[in-house]
Amino acid sequence: MHQRLLEHLTTAVVLLDEQLNVRWLNPAAEALMGLSLSRVQDMRLECLEGEEGQIATMLAGALRNQHPYTQRETQLAMPSGERITVDYTATPLSKTELLLEFEPRDRLMRISREESLIARQEMVKVLTRGLAHEVKNPLGGIRGAAQLLERDLPDESLTEFTRIIIEEADRLRDLVDRMLGPNRPVEQRPINVHEVVERVRALLQAETDTIHLIRDYDPSLPAIMGDAGQLIQAVLNVTRNAVQALKENAIEQPVVTLRTRARRQFTLGAERHRLVCEVSVIDNGPGIPETLAESLFYPMISGRAEGSGLGLSIAQSILHQHQGLIECESRPGHTEFRLLIPLEGFSEPEHDRHEKGGTHE
Repeated sequence: MHQRLLEHLTTAVVLLDEQLNVRWLNPAAEALMGLSLSRVQDMRLECLEGEEGQIATMLAGALRNQHPYTQRETQLAMPSGERITVDYTATPLSKTELLLEFEPRDRLMRISREESLIARQEMVKVLTRGLAHEVKNPLGGIRGAAQLLERDLPDESLTEFTRIIIEEADRLRDLVDRMLGPNRPVEQRPINVHEVVERVRALLQAETDTIHLIRDYDPSLPAIMGDAGQLIQAVLNVTRNAVQALKENAIEQPVVTLRTRARRQFTLGAERHRLVCEVSVIDNGPGIPETLAESLFYPMISGRAEGSGLGLSIAQSILHQHQGLIECESRPGHTEFRLLIPLEGFSEPEHDRHEKGGTHE
């Protein structure tokens, strides 16, 4: 009876013996680890050997002392090679039985990260708009005064100076406009996302022949609703950043991968979507410094000496106009930007979300 109840739990449950070998696990644990009971019964789980054997040592201590304990946000290496973050509780049932309960944290951590990212982006928008208003008003006055002065100058040779004032005022105005991002509404129409990505790929191939561009597409992706021009700009900004980072760090075999996938029952911020288009830009560069991780999408923030710091900020603004967002995951040798755009207008409350894996070629 108890086993039947455990089989219907969404919490992953594993029963270990005194040697920490698997006696039993429920379907939720099989799904979490990608393993079947028949395959791992009477064997040790490799993921419990992680962290230099610390997990196994603590489990053995819990069984020996007959004292339960809980560990928060522990990383486990799955047989597939994927690393997942879990909370787990070890409860001794007897001297020879230990019950483990695993609660995945990646999904909740990602939702929290996305909501924080969206909140920060909204704050940046408000601050940028306020700054733009305060800067553009006096710039207009300076430009107008320079034009009036130019008309009354007695010597035409002096107009060179008023021209400089007008041109610099225009340059600053354009800079502020770029900080604000796209200033026109999204033109909603069906778009083949691969046409967008291929356009970006063609532009980059024309700019450089030293970077190997790899295509990894999911041809089953349906059309998305959006503005092709703006989406090309967003993907181009992200991909060009990757290419420039590889060039500046003189990577021996620089590679940028353009990948598309569909994500089903996927969460973006506070909403669940039935289907989300994911465009990933992956490079094998040195990674993003930790000091920039939190401010990566702020205007005027750049990790490159020659960077303006506007490319990623503009790209994020474009994705927000499409009810999507850009995520970033980076470590040395692997930096991945994921551009996520809902494929449907449908959304549901947070408590109904259930995330599943994406489709693959």
